[in-house]
Amino acid sequence: MTPSAIDPGTISARLDRLPATRSIWKLVVLLSLGFFFELYDLLYTGYVAPGLVKGGLLTSTTQGLFGTTGVASFIAALFAGLFVGTLACGFLADRFGRRAIFTYSLLWYTLANVVMAFQHTAYGLNLWRFIAGVGIGVELVTIGTYICELVPKHVRGRAFACEQAIGFTAVPVVAFLSYLLVPRAPFGIDGWRWVVLIGAHGALFVWWIRRALPESPRWLAQQGRFDEADRVMRTLEAKVEAEAGYPLPPPAPALPVRAQGRFADLWVTPYRRRTLMLATFNVFQTIGFYGFANWVPTLLIKQGITVTTSLMYSTLIALAAPAGPLIGLFVADRFERKTVIVLMAAASIVCGLWFSQAAGAVLLVSLGICLTLANNIMSYSYHAYQSELFPTSIRARAVGFVYSWSRFSGIFTAFLIAAVLGQFGTVGVFVLIAGAMAVVILVIGLMGRRTLGIPLEAISQ
Repeated sequence: MTPSAIDPGTISARLDRLPATRSIWKLVVLLSLGFFFELYDLLYTGYVAPGLVKGGLLTSTTQGLFGTTGVASFIAALFAGLFVGTLACGFLADRFGRRAIFTYSLLWYTLANVVMAFQHTAYGLNLWRFIAGVGIGVELVTIGTYICELVPKHVRGRAFACEQAIGFTAVPVVAFLSYLLVPRAPFGIDGWRWVVLIGAHGALFVWWIRRALPESPRWLAQQGRFDEADRVMRTLEAKVEAEAGYPLPPPAPALPVRAQGRFADLWVTPYRRRTLMLATFNVFQTIGFYGFANWVPTLLIKQGITVTTSLMYSTLIALAAPAGPLIGLFVADRFERKTVIVLMAAASIVCGLWFSQAAGAVLLVSLGICLTLANNIMSYSYHAYQSELFPTSIRARAVGFVYSWSRFSGIFTAFLIAAVLGQFGTVGVFVLIAGAMAVVILVIGLMGRRTLGIPLEAISQ
């Protein structure tokens, strides 16, 4: 193929016709390893919270609606950083490339977490949790965009399910480490600090991961770097053809690809409707997802369970975290993304309200597992969905913008959950979650469009 025949549409067509061989899945797995360390850092909040309270750094309740010495302020600091990272920095991956930003954002939040692990005041904890959140926010946007652009259209759903399955293994890992370490102080160092520092080992793997990842050929072509895009594609095509054992089919006719995009493009047809839909969705899904995930040990304690036992139960519940995406490896590309999101939101409502009324250990753990499965199946579905709905030229900044509303929601969700928990107990918390998930059902069910198996360029028209 001559350089004159290379354009963004041609590159996309060449990529979409590739069979999903070992080389394609290797790229997905490498990005998923980055997602593992990201989720470890994102979700250890709820599991180390009892240790922060035990050590006297934070209080379990909040003085005043926006008090800065409670667990809620620690959670809010993370989400404030995530909001800045996803909103203000989402353009970085569109400007400097998926590969570079994937690498440096991971290093950013790893270093911030190391510093945070040695803090001894609520102010220091919250400040460095905020700084780490900025890096995690950038990484969240970049990984989803990167995967969407590196895989053929027929495996996008399974690729995101794989990413989430590997990533969510971080949840039982951090839950188990917290169960072992948080109630103790190995070598005289608080257990929660060990949990944070163990997660910082992601920095040791980042350069190895980076060396094996090519830049997104779709992004390279979008930037006019056609020779580089062609080089990446030729290398990938040669590997895939050798692994498949048969000649690759010819690419489908190239679809037109939008030129360089701007933030203003989010507000023109058809993207305005999608932007509003996903921004609203992200505000409310956060209440449901993190209202449970970040508060599992605390919710169990409110049900009369001791700190140590609640961490053990939380570990059992957390074992289900990667199971939802693992199911997606078999079914993700068989069902419409919007349908799965709606069904899982409905399941979350039923299981959450039941959880608030449960008392027995077996029932509490079982319902916690069902909630975790529903939330995480919804998670891989909507990460794929929102990445598919925008063109390459604005994908990272568009996903960053709509996803930033989940981070913005998370800032206030922490204080809202704390207030509702203190006033109305676990029943009040799950009534709040049920209401949020009802909004999710309405927004996605009424405004969402089909994306299953459709080329990215066709979806974005």
